[in-house]
Amino acid sequence: MSADVLLLSGPNLNLLGQREPEIYGDATLEDHVAAFVAAAGEAGLTVEHLQSNHEGELVVAIQRARGVHRAIVVNPGAFGHYAWAVHDALAAFDGPVVELHLSNPEAREPWRRTSVIAPVADGVIEGFGGFGYRLAAEAIAHLLAR
Repeated sequence: MSADVLLLSGPNLNLLGQREPEIYGDATLEDHVAAFVAAAGEAGLTVEHLQSNHEGELVVAIQRARGVHRAIVVNPGAFGHYAWAVHDALAAFDGPVVELHLSNPEAREPWRRTSVIAPVADGVIEGFGGFGYRLAAEAIAHLLAR
């Protein structure tokens, strides 16, 4: 049986807890995934997680999610600003999609203010740090319930 939600983590997120803690905090990716899984579980949802530093691997995962997973939450990392292949794969997915960022890209460098994922997402959660993972799980539960 497949998981309800595919949680995708993009490049460099495997370095959370070590990488720029003043921006991303000191929690690890595993901490964030555990928070997401717990919040999703409270809503009766199961989760599969994949982290990759390779755009193509994320595209393949999104394509494989079609007809298998009910929803996708993606923290695309830097891919969110230029990875049109990820955009196109998400556009072909038939369930809800939520884009997630720990930091607030709008308050950072100008190049981070463009998202190629947002136009194909049902919503974007950004700037709430690790709490964003709980918010994303609650948002997906809400979207799936309607």
